[in-house]
Amino acid sequence: MIPADWLRRLRHVEVRARLVSEQLLGGRLASVFKGRGMDFADVREYVPGDDVRRIDWNVTARLRRPFIKRHVEERELVVMLLVDGSASGHFGTAPEAAVARGDAAETQRELAAILAGALAFSAVRDGDRCGLLLFTDRIERYVPPRKTRPHVTRLLHELLFTEPKGHGTALVTALNYLNNLLHRPALVFVLSDFRDPDEAAWTRSLKATNQRHEVVALRLVDGRELELPDVGWAMLQDSETGEVVEVDTSDPVVREQWSRAEDQRRAALVATFRQGRIPSLDVRTDRPWVHALQRFLDHAARRRVA
Repeated sequence: MIPADWLRRLRHVEVRARLVSEQLLGGRLASVFKGRGMDFADVREYVPGDDVRRIDWNVTARLRRPFIKRHVEERELVVMLLVDGSASGHFGTAPEAAVARGDAAETQRELAAILAGALAFSAVRDGDRCGLLLFTDRIERYVPPRKTRPHVTRLLHELLFTEPKGHGTALVTALNYLNNLLHRPALVFVLSDFRDPDEAAWTRSLKATNQRHEVVALRLVDGRELELPDVGWAMLQDSETGEVVEVDTSDPVVREQWSRAEDQRRAALVATFRQGRIPSLDVRTDRPWVHALQRFLDHAARRRVA
């Protein structure tokens, strides 16, 4: 039996995800691959002017006159959510009042669940299939794509209550698994803080994945990752590696160096995504993000059309 507090949390996240989807994201998941797939329908007899490359040689040999394959356009889209479940996802410093209003998320993991749920509800409402790949430094959960609302509830349950066995982040593992799994182009949303130390490897894998599919990067960010508060000496622990450091947050030089390092990291990520022609957006736990996501998806859709 599922504990009552789990059910309350699941219901809270599901309602927020559904509201975002129904109010702001309808019809914004149209992909450049929409309508590009072709399904075999039947064969018909060859007539002059037909493309000889479409000749079905097996049927032609059997009936002793040329036949060509006829295909129909496949309009169904597969949306895959690659969600980072590493230990850093438990971090969150948004004010309780903002969380209660629905303007913020308690942790990065909850933010990922709300964001993924909104995208999933939008996909199934458009008649598309949506699946989930939850990863850390290994594959934690794979849920095959389906297109029902109860399926979205299952995805949210996996995102909120799966206890990952890994702690780190290995984007390469998730991307390679996806590429071996899907043989048709899909719309792939990667929800992560992208704090993978093997930057050269995951950058190559991300660009390669974008050549086969259509990749959208949604970077999960908390405000305290960008700037340190002045609270004196503090012990900081890396949740993925366990490393502990002591920092004098009252020193303005330390705070400035922290902010500068995060700015440089963000600039490097933006450059990586731009080089790979991958649309990207920062989504913060401590700020409203729905309208920013709306504008981002609209802009990405216009750019694909252009």
